[in-house]
Amino acid sequence: MTDWLTWVPRPIDDAAYARLREVGDVALGVPWEEVAGRVDAVLLRSARMDRARIEAAPRLRIIARHGAGYDTVDLAAARERGVAVTVTADANAVSVAEHAFALVLAVVRRVATADAAVRAGRWDEARRAAVGLELDGKVLGLVGFGKIGRRVARMAAAFDMTVLATDPAADAGAARELDVRLVPLPELLAASDVVSLHVPLLPATCGLIDARALAGVRPGAVLVNTSRGGLVDEAALADALDRGLLSGAGLDVFDEEPLAAGSPLLRADVTLTPHCGGQTVEAMRRVGLQAADSVVACARGLPPDQRSLIA
Repeated sequence: MTDWLTWVPRPIDDAAYARLREVGDVALGVPWEEVAGRVDAVLLRSARMDRARIEAAPRLRIIARHGAGYDTVDLAAARERGVAVTVTADANAVSVAEHAFALVLAVVRRVATADAAVRAGRWDEARRAAVGLELDGKVLGLVGFGKIGRRVARMAAAFDMTVLATDPAADAGAARELDVRLVPLPELLAASDVVSLHVPLLPATCGLIDARALAGVRPGAVLVNTSRGGLVDEAALADALDRGLLSGAGLDVFDEEPLAAGSPLLRADVTLTPHCGGQTVEAMRRVGLQAADSVVACARGLPPDQRSLIA
């Protein structure tokens, strides 16, 4: 055992703990202020590592993200300090893709509304509420055509859906193989019955689905977001739902998490889940181990897997 210390703000899979303990101690759930001066590594799920935290940790060598996103980490501050930043981009792709499609089905078949009516003893109302839409023959628009988007495309094929995608870095070969047509975003929004978001939150994508974009969506379409909350203007989405521009929405991610009590989304026709798209037993183990492997490599003086290295 060395004096290497990894800070883990929230619980991770037991196998990942065991991997981290191969190189040192683990501070689980300990306030940042108690470990900042002696921490060598951070393994984050949803906690933030801003400039103040990075600069307060003189020994910090690596920030390993337990997930694919890195918008909670100040990359510029990390680079200035020579702190490596890694993500687990592929480890939860299956789970997120399955959750995205679960939300699609839940919205088009009005599962949450019908469930609430049955529980309240309003059987006839539940049956009326359960009148939904078929996916067969509909058009699915994928905003983002990476590993998760491609998996969703494969699922859509089983429902005989036509699939469109927009992504400036799209693999044209993969699109041809999956019979997916690559189109600009405005064309995708205008043609799709279901729009599913699978892009990272970057300055170029922040507010991507705003009031203007929503005005160009096919009337009666469904919007699903399992990527990042900042991609969607939540007030504009609630307004579009209230005005009947969309027939429904399914969201797993939000601007503010937990979702604020006053959010307009709570009054809208939208199915909500608590940022749990990647939370399956299988994915949590893969993600935890992959993040822990990055920390262990750093502790042993080895470079992280280049596929996971962000900064």
